[in-house]
Amino acid sequence: MITVRKSEERGHFDLGWLDTYHTFSFDRYYDPAHMHFRSLRVINEDRVQPGQGFPTHSHRDMEIITYILSGALEHRDSMGNGSVIRPGDVQRMSAGTGVSHSEFNPSQSEACHLLQIWIMPKLRNLTPSYEQKFFGEDKRRGQLCLIAAADGGDEAVTIHQDARVYASLLEAGQSIAYRLDDTRHAWLQIARGSLSLNGQKLDQGDGASMSSENQLSISAATASEFLLFDLA
Repeated sequence: MITVRKSEERGHFDLGWLDTYHTFSFDRYYDPAHMHFRSLRVINEDRVQPGQGFPTHSHRDMEIITYILSGALEHRDSMGNGSVIRPGDVQRMSAGTGVSHSEFNPSQSEACHLLQIWIMPKLRNLTPSYEQKFFGEDKRRGQLCLIAAADGGDEAVTIHQDARVYASLLEAGQSIAYRLDDTRHAWLQIARGSLSLNGQKLDQGDGASMSSENQLSISAATASEFLLFDLA
């Protein structure tokens, strides 16, 4: 079964410095029908204006993944980490017992477009940790590139949950297939472009949950970028 979550159905707030869409309930957006899907708790599509950002705030007991689509984001946290994240970079922060961090757009001219993802961990009260890795376009183009997994396989960042996250870039007309085990579920999030999932058309900002779908066929109608989550 495939259930589509259309882009325009998401929660939306334009705060001036931040234009944000929430696939699942988050902060001031509450929809009891869309709280999470399996362990996938948050998919926020954010556009942060130049020189703006999120001041220091705290989290705990959450696996937080940041995926940059364009622009850059400067990260600082209470663990002493500091970095600038750009397209191709994947940042993972395990909040565990508690961590404070800030995220700012260091550019004075270019907005930052990103996806922020939260995955609920298998265990609570873990020791906070941080990881950042680069996945070039050559690794993502025309194929599924594993960017996050419980075992950190294929050089992915390591998350504390039975989940695998893939990123892909497809040109118009390209297709890929994915086999989903009987006991697994999946979520597809379209970051850019238009594609079809088992014949169902999806556009930028759309998402789709999948259960009892063993074979996934993903075909790009236009140049597309997407994330695929394989979930317990």
